Amino acid sequence: MKRYIKSIILSVGALFTTMGCNDDFVNTQPLDQVSESAVWTDAVLSERFVAHIYTYIGLGGFDEEMLASLTDEAMFTHTGRGITTVTESRSNPASPGWVKYTQEWGNMYRGIRAANIAIKNLSDPKFENKNGIVEQLMGEAKFMRAYLYHQLVRFYGAVPLVDRPYDLGEADYEVPRNTMEECINFIVKDCDDAAALMGDRSMVKGRSSKTAALALKARMLVYAASDLLDANTAKSKSTAMAAYANPELVAITTGTRAERWQRAKAAAKAVVDISKHQYMLDLSAPAANGTQNFKNLSYSRSGGEVDMIMGRYFINAKGEGGGQIGLYNGPNGYHNWAGNTPLQQFVDAFEMADGSKFNWSNAAHAKSPYTNRDPRFYASVLYDGAGWKPRTADVAAKDPANQIQTGQYEIIDGSGAKVTYNGLDTRLSSVEDWNGTRTGYYMRKFLDENPAIVDQNTRQEIPWPLFRYTEAVLNYIEACIELGEEAEARTWLNKIRFRAGMPAVTDSGNALRDRYRNERLVELAFEAHRYHDIRRWMIAPVTVGRKADYISIKGTLKPGKVVTLYKYDPDNYDYTYTVFPIDPGTENRNWLDKMYFTPIHRDEINRNANLKQNPGFE
Repeated sequence: MKRYIKSIILSVGALFTTMGCNDDFVNTQPLDQVSESAVWTDAVLSERFVAHIYTYIGLGGFDEEMLASLTDEAMFTHTGRGITTVTESRSNPASPGWVKYTQEWGNMYRGIRAANIAIKNLSDPKFENKNGIVEQLMGEAKFMRAYLYHQLVRFYGAVPLVDRPYDLGEADYEVPRNTMEECINFIVKDCDDAAALMGDRSMVKGRSSKTAALALKARMLVYAASDLLDANTAKSKSTAMAAYANPELVAITTGTRAERWQRAKAAAKAVVDISKHQYMLDLSAPAANGTQNFKNLSYSRSGGEVDMIMGRYFINAKGEGGGQIGLYNGPNGYHNWAGNTPLQQFVDAFEMADGSKFNWSNAAHAKSPYTNRDPRFYASVLYDGAGWKPRTADVAAKDPANQIQTGQYEIIDGSGAKVTYNGLDTRLSSVEDWNGTRTGYYMRKFLDENPAIVDQNTRQEIPWPLFRYTEAVLNYIEACIELGEEAEARTWLNKIRFRAGMPAVTDSGNALRDRYRNERLVELAFEAHRYHDIRRWMIAPVTVGRKADYISIKGTLKPGKVVTLYKYDPDNYDYTYTVFPIDPGTENRNWLDKMYFTPIHRDEINRNANLKQNPGFE
């Protein structure tokens, strides 16, 4: 009996529709499947099989629910999605809460199995190796296996390493977890192999490359050197880790951190030394240009595309959810859904334009909190009074100034009475009164500024950044800081700041480390790094362990001013800004140390008696 591969080769069914005129239906080939032997004797079909493995990347990070809402970057507006199960530390093996497709245990292993099938068959190719196609496909398969394992490791800790496809009828399928060190080494080796196999050949946009493999290696080695994955450090900072009987499953128990940081530094520098990233880092920009530079990076256009090592791309013709990131997160006053909205903590992380910290105790800052901030703020956040796109036709008359309205303001009604007007982008909006922001802010980063892309009827084609040169530079900076090489760290950190129109830093010691971490938060905002960073640095208790804050904005008419149609205008209004904690009935954030790793689902434990559960979930 032949084995068939179904729905894994894209658009190839038509190649196999010719059938003989006989009654031997047993030998009839299915129209929606291709035999395994046919796939691995044909270069085109083999390539399509490998291309299918990329589908396990999902939408990258452009899901309706984003990892940012499990951090101090944002909160998720809509209830009942399992988000608060995580943010309130109520996860357990039977009910872990919201879990992304790209972190779900079973999905990742299905992708790993596909990669293993490709690696096995490409090891003994049955088709002509024209233009090095075998090396290319083998490199891509090894990259994807490394990528999927890296996803598992950074969510679950060490996992069972499976490097071959299992068949039916094997004696045992219950594989124990490998050690964290073995997992890191396995991923790094696959990355090295992938980089060597793919070499310097030009790859299709959206597919892996030598540089992507090196970037993945650098990311994994930075994680390996961090607090959480160092057994002694993790035990000293977490009672759950200290009490865990199998520390080798969630941390590295051998060698020194200095050695691991040296490996991380060398791996990151290999990416940094690739010359084309210099284009964006060598810019010394005034504030206005700094904002535009950051927008170009976010949209991967107008020069910003050189920062993209590997992205998840979208085209409207496919109608994928990733093209609806504007719908998911845009203002409700534009008929969007306000899904992942920035927290006040995140807004406060943006420095003043002169490099000083924003401080609510500073009267000038508190009076005008959105003035003279880091230029990246204006490319990252939609705030009250920010200019945005033209409103939809049904709303245009209410806001001809096209400004975000997230406050309450006094206006004069038709009878001449002073009344309170609820902004068009609030939860009391006259446009849509059910899905506005709860924080007083909206995402701007990744939302296309094209006026034609306004509401749920339009899509955008902004790619999700899987790997950026800027991340590699930040990884290099972090390794330099941890190794005491502060001058080199400041040099590269200031390159990133200069590009954004920010002044140089001169800090050292812990102040430099804190400055770097804040820079990483601002630069990589909403890119799914913060979730992992606050864990690997073990700062979760003071970041996601505190209550989330929102802003309340009031606009009071100045004496003698008559306004019948609201727009942001400090000449007509006195504005007050007050920070409050989010209503605990909506989200009551809490941190327990068990949340450093995602629990392995009870069903997986039941399937495999050799699996040991993560700390705090035993």
